Amino acid sequence: MENQTIRRRNILNNKTYLYLTEFFSGMSLMAVELGASRLMAPYFSSSQIVWTIIIGTIMIAMALGNIFGGRWADKDPNPDKLYRRIIIAACWIALIPVLGKYVIIGISGLLIFTVSHNLLVIAAFMTCMVIFVFPLFLLGTVTPSLVKYTMDSLDDNGRTVGKLNASNTIGSIIGTFVPTFISIPAVGTSITFLIFGGILLALSIIYFTSPYADGSRPRPGKAMITGCIIFLISAILGHSTNFAFWESNIKVEDESIYNYIKVTEDSDNVILSTNVLFGVQSIYPKNSELTGMYYDYAMAAPYMAGLHEKDHLDVLILGMGTGTYATQCLKFYDNMNFEGVEIDEKIADLAYEYFALPEDVKVTKYDGRAYLNAVDTKYDLIMVDAYQDISIPFQMASTEFFTMVRDHLTDDGIMVVNMNMRSTEEGNINQYLSDTISSVFGDVYTVDVPNNTNRELFAAKGSDPIETFERNVSLENKRSLADLMAKVSSKLVKYVPGDRIMTDDKAPVELLSMRAIDELVSDELAYYQGILHEEGVRGLIDRFL
Repeated sequence: MENQTIRRRNILNNKTYLYLTEFFSGMSLMAVELGASRLMAPYFSSSQIVWTIIIGTIMIAMALGNIFGGRWADKDPNPDKLYRRIIIAACWIALIPVLGKYVIIGISGLLIFTVSHNLLVIAAFMTCMVIFVFPLFLLGTVTPSLVKYTMDSLDDNGRTVGKLNASNTIGSIIGTFVPTFISIPAVGTSITFLIFGGILLALSIIYFTSPYADGSRPRPGKAMITGCIIFLISAILGHSTNFAFWESNIKVEDESIYNYIKVTEDSDNVILSTNVLFGVQSIYPKNSELTGMYYDYAMAAPYMAGLHEKDHLDVLILGMGTGTYATQCLKFYDNMNFEGVEIDEKIADLAYEYFALPEDVKVTKYDGRAYLNAVDTKYDLIMVDAYQDISIPFQMASTEFFTMVRDHLTDDGIMVVNMNMRSTEEGNINQYLSDTISSVFGDVYTVDVPNNTNRELFAAKGSDPIETFERNVSLENKRSLADLMAKVSSKLVKYVPGDRIMTDDKAPVELLSMRAIDELVSDELAYYQGILHEEGVRGLIDRFL
């Protein structure tokens, strides 16, 4: 009876097709995992913590799929049921571009008023569980089922299982590289989900349209017809979607190898963001010279480097973004030579098109630390602005990195670091960064940007920079800048270092950053949670309306 069931269709006699099923299942699984990180990054960032959540939940799904797939294969070894499961997985994956963003916003919205701490971690975990666990659970049933169908005898079971595992592994390898280097940069995350959902659907269609053992052709089944309809609807509705679907002033929405990219424009500003829910990475004010953001306070650094006492300042920006800092300084000063390093080529290209970065400003598309390794140029000022929300690259937060920065400064050079998650918690990320920098540099000063979560840190390679700063500010003849620097001067605090030192070997930036974000989110939500507690849902609705 079992053999008759297994041989219902001639295609089951072709082991190559079964190995291809294993191959494309493995490929699709890895592609969905990478797509998951890109779907979630605009909302939760792409930090190691988010990756841990994604990998962990997917491993849970695969383990459960293996267990239940083996049980189902033993209980009812009908291959039709396996390929129906693959159709369901294909449809689910294809629906992710259509419904995924609404699920994320819905889960986040529900948790906002019920969770006080670790909101992003819990929201990311719940999102993974709801969106990705089920289809990958179904794909997890493929391997044990195929073992059942491909096994001829116990004499060759080792070889058969080995070939199936090899097919799965090779598919997984290809499914890792294709989304990262080809499909996501070329056509985006949404179409990437559609591509791999379509592959799984096509695989199942081939099975269900193959003739029976007696040569007769089957009629299209309900599962196949329904799957094709759902996929067609998904392809129409989900091939081009906005992550920030509630915004109407988006000029550019794109994806690169490294980032989700969004450029918005209103009557006053052009803004770059690499996160839908929070964060501004670059800004170009159309109607004013100053941005009103941390870039203004970072302009204290040129004065500390002797702006008005030198013929020119050579400036390097690590984390150039779209060049806000360079563009702003060039509005005011004609003796500053800027050079930028930006790892994301698409972001670097936007600088010239939308953010008015002068064409003669050189931007090298490379990793900031790797760039320092490759050049021996000395700079009067180096700005480190590579920290995006909770996505802080650990290799740019260690003593080894800051030592490299110091070695690329002139004897009286200055480093300015933008730290964007100010926190009151003892042992926060900014204290770790400041202690680490203080262990490398001499005098370190910080200034908190008002009405903002940013803190600017200034570190001097040589002697205390305050005297140089005050002397050069006194030479400033632009009233707006002199007033701005007076504000900065009144808020400058000399940092007293501790012993929280980060190295290449130990730099827990993700956990520290997540704590800071959690504190910031909790503070922001406390007001609305209070309204909900005191006035209920109607009170919230009245506030928003």
